[in-house]
Amino acid sequence: MLDINQLRRDLPGVIARLERRKAPQPFIDVARFTALEAERKLLQVRTEELQARRNALSKQIGQIKGKGGDAAAEMAEVNGIGADQKAGAERLEAIQAELLSLLMEVPNLPQDDVPVGADERANVEVRRWGTPRAFDFTPRDHVDLGAPLGLDFETGARLAGTRFSFLRGPVARLHRALAQFMLDVQTREHGYTECVTPYIVNREILEGTGQLPKFKDDMFWVYRGGEDQATATEQYLISTSEIPLTNTVREQILKAEDLPIKLTAHSPCFRSEAGSAGRDTRGMIRQHQFDKVEMVQVVQPDQSNQALEQMVGHAENVLRMLELPYRVVLLSTGDMGFGAAKTYDLEVWLPAQNTYREISSCSNCEAFQARRMQARFRNAQGKTEFVHTLNGSGLAVGRSLVAVLENHQQADGSIRLPAALRPYLGGSELLKP
Repeated sequence: MLDINQLRRDLPGVIARLERRKAPQPFIDVARFTALEAERKLLQVRTEELQARRNALSKQIGQIKGKGGDAAAEMAEVNGIGADQKAGAERLEAIQAELLSLLMEVPNLPQDDVPVGADERANVEVRRWGTPRAFDFTPRDHVDLGAPLGLDFETGARLAGTRFSFLRGPVARLHRALAQFMLDVQTREHGYTECVTPYIVNREILEGTGQLPKFKDDMFWVYRGGEDQATATEQYLISTSEIPLTNTVREQILKAEDLPIKLTAHSPCFRSEAGSAGRDTRGMIRQHQFDKVEMVQVVQPDQSNQALEQMVGHAENVLRMLELPYRVVLLSTGDMGFGAAKTYDLEVWLPAQNTYREISSCSNCEAFQARRMQARFRNAQGKTEFVHTLNGSGLAVGRSLVAVLENHQQADGSIRLPAALRPYLGGSELLKP
């Protein structure tokens, strides 16, 4: 959430920065915000005037009674002022709630060095690593390669519908090995603390990291207890473990010496992805349920951009150890996520598609999430200020499985296992049906 005081000080400047995101619709109802702010100011002035009058009357009443006089008229006026104050406070509370509702729909401001553009066509490639393999046979995609290894979309669809998969045998072991390998790299080499989080969270937790209210239709939600939605507890399946990991600092005032906090978790992720029908419907690229190893950092504000570069390097290290060609892309203002101030995507090479596809996204959210969560720290001057939060995939397990299958496939359909993965698969060099 943006700082409302920033909008009050420089609304045109904030709007100009938001317009760099190139969305077709305005991010904030300026007329409504301006009207609410004007009413809020009038109410606050009126409240101060009423309180001053009440204080003066109270003093008069004391003086009148001290002289044995009749203060009935003054007391009646005080009672009337009290009623006006109560009505004003109720209206002010309603205005504050509406302003908060407006702000909850406004995305983060992009940093100045983020390329301006409407979509991915304005993204900027930063660097590449590895050379896509030249095959001496026609490479197959992961669906054809995975079927003999136990990748079963038919059973997944029969159990849960489209965009669910069922893994058994060799490919299930590979999936588990990838997740364990990634956790070991992030904890042993990069200093993250491993966590196991709830996979179902409360509504306010998703509000804290920005998934709600804007992206409710992209979430799977459940109602626990009660006979109907009105009396039930509203909860959601997580779309990433970023959500519970980041919210561990919710409503806390941290010590400066406790920062940075670096957390990682392997979890299933659930996304309904409303409106994405027809995109990547074949295979594991876009699933309603998938696994991911997530990285989260909570840092002091002056360290967040450095932490972002570090986090990108942590994701890159996994790809290099898996011997997968990739590129790093700086996302444009129009391609960035709702809560991000700056984002890098890592895109892995997929031979069957003859292109690079996203496998990790690393974002600096600055104080956007912290303000929603009320997550602060006490700085060197003893004052509290909001922390900065960052998140990134380290990596998406399913897409990593796809990339390993396709990049390391052999002509006979077996898969050459990268050396880093072999200890997790009993020392095997090949994955065979």
